[in-house]
Amino acid sequence: MPTAAPERRPAGLARLGAFCARHPWWVLAAWIVLLVAALGGRKAVGPTFSDQVSLPGTQSDTGKILLTASDPAANRPNGQVVFHVAAGTVSAHQQAVDQSLGNLKALPHVTGVPTPLTSTDGRTVSATVSFDEQLAQLGHGYTARLDDATEPARAAGVGVGYGGDFTQIVRPPANDLLSELVGIGAALVVLLAAFGSVGAAVTPLITALVAVAVGTGVVGIVAGVITFATAAPTLATMLGLGVGIDYALFLTTRFRQDLIEGRSPVDAAGRAAGTSGHAIAVAAITVVVALLSLYASGLSFIGRLGLAATIAVLISAAAALTLVPAALGLAGRSIDRLAVRRPVAETSSARDSWHRYAGLIERHRWTSLAAGLVLPVVCAVPVFSMRLGHVDAGADPSGSTTRNAYDWVAGATGPGFGPGANGPFTVVTDVRHATVPAGQISSDLSHALQSTHGVASATQPQPSPDGALLVSTVTPTTGPQTASTSDLFRTLTDDTLPGALHGTGAKAYLTGTTAGRLDFRDTVARRLPIIIGIVLVLAYLLLMSVFRSLVIPLKAVLLNLLTTAASWGALVAVFQWGWGDAVLGLPEGVPIESYVPMMMFAIVFGLSMDYEIFLLSRMAAVWDGTHDNTRAVAGGLAVTGRVVSSAALIMTVVFLSFTASPTVVVKMLALGLAFSVILDATIVRLVLVPSLMFLMGSSNWWLPRRLARTLPHLHA
Repeated sequence: MPTAAPERRPAGLARLGAFCARHPWWVLAAWIVLLVAALGGRKAVGPTFSDQVSLPGTQSDTGKILLTASDPAANRPNGQVVFHVAAGTVSAHQQAVDQSLGNLKALPHVTGVPTPLTSTDGRTVSATVSFDEQLAQLGHGYTARLDDATEPARAAGVGVGYGGDFTQIVRPPANDLLSELVGIGAALVVLLAAFGSVGAAVTPLITALVAVAVGTGVVGIVAGVITFATAAPTLATMLGLGVGIDYALFLTTRFRQDLIEGRSPVDAAGRAAGTSGHAIAVAAITVVVALLSLYASGLSFIGRLGLAATIAVLISAAAALTLVPAALGLAGRSIDRLAVRRPVAETSSARDSWHRYAGLIERHRWTSLAAGLVLPVVCAVPVFSMRLGHVDAGADPSGSTTRNAYDWVAGATGPGFGPGANGPFTVVTDVRHATVPAGQISSDLSHALQSTHGVASATQPQPSPDGALLVSTVTPTTGPQTASTSDLFRTLTDDTLPGALHGTGAKAYLTGTTAGRLDFRDTVARRLPIIIGIVLVLAYLLLMSVFRSLVIPLKAVLLNLLTTAASWGALVAVFQWGWGDAVLGLPEGVPIESYVPMMMFAIVFGLSMDYEIFLLSRMAAVWDGTHDNTRAVAGGLAVTGRVVSSAALIMTVVFLSFTASPTVVVKMLALGLAFSVILDATIVRLVLVPSLMFLMGSSNWWLPRRLARTLPHLHA
């Protein structure tokens, strides 16, 4: 019977691992210097995070440009201050409200506070505060100035809420420390169960935490140069912590195996870096390729989110290849000294439970394949009902100032109030080349807008100061995140405006915050197939070079597509259909944030490839020595089954801990990623992959000779 050939160990990584294990204090010192520099640099730079999006060429952006050029004051940033009383009227506290309005006018960068609007019942007053500076630039510290200015109203018993652009600074900065602590604690429990000793469990955790701290520091430094989305730091932390622990887990597992077999700590660390470490490098490259492919969307907002996540993944991989071997070399044979149970080595016996499981899958390969497809296919069904959109302040935590302002405005009646007042449209009509009088255009347009289904009110289009434009405000009957408002957006742009202006030579544009978000949603939806195509092609080519096969990469990308579809479906069921409202603290079902599916596809695809590479690299090692597909599949499962399951469980609990974040987008990403990881590491890796590998037989490893000669050799 042929024996397995020695595993391929890239000498470079093996030497690097051995060097780090031989000189651990130098490596630890270098990482401490990096940590101090990253955190100090972040504090010195003062990073800026904003969710503002630029969409050149869209109608909302064109309308905004025209309006700014014609009337700069009309497009200034503005916030909304809402005063509300539960009983009586606000006018009963007029002196305190007037004093608060006067204080607001005196704040730095405030250019004006027009006459406030009062609801029909007099219980709600809405005031607009205009600024000469983007509110995101003023920072969260400006909230204290707002609170001081409106203190007289609160002291008089009047409720005060902040809406409009104020949500950019009033919402507290992303601080998911509790989520991180819960994730770290849960990961420690899994590591203790997996390794059976405190030393082996703590080593991956500490090294991952150092990498995460350096990564978030570097993200903050980069954010001083380019503006990241507000979710970027949390996303970087979440991914960095998940992959950092996983990568360290794989290395530590291999290190302990070699110690049990009698090798020295330095040699064991070098072997771990040369085998598992190289798989980590390939896996990290795959994740990075998927994340950086987001730039192909042409949307810098999304591309930069991918960049933030890329920074975290790269630093976690670098720590795994240097800091982890150093820590392992430092711990040496004492790594299992504080044991809670007997250390367990990687299994490789032909009679162990994993080999018996592989035999079961082989005997029932078609049944296993069919059974394994049931859950992911069922979970993917809700994808056909997915509704992209923007989660507005109505989903903010109950009792927050932004949620109060939203609810008070939505619940009141009168001009400037009602659900649609939280997200009105601005109609900008360019009449410079009109062939009919502007007055007639204004009259026809006003009639068309007011008679459109879904419009609560529309102001008479008024000429801009230079007469080049007609400007009108349209208030929908429904809130910004509802499907009805989205339908109204399409009706106005596709039917109402073109129909009202037909033959006049004038052209109208729908702009404003809500219009911009809907344009962003449509742009993302159009470009999502491009991202999917790019990631699929690049991943296929990379895996083809690594595993020298045409079949294995095809199977991998198809299964990863299935995993992604299932995780998207889970998001629709939980968030859009509202199955998780009570658990996640949401008042009702919300649309799927427009860029979340694109982000999730890139991240899920990359993370799924991690486990695929670790599993298939062990299968490939057995195949190279035996050319026996059955032994290759069984051997790969036996060696990686326990460690991959532990790694997936760790990443799942880390992601799930972030569902406690107050930010709905973070909740979506966390739940979707957790679901995809646990699905991928169980149903896909343990059922679908082996059943398909058994079905394909030796064809799994087929590669035409001519192609084999031209492909680069990238071993995992």
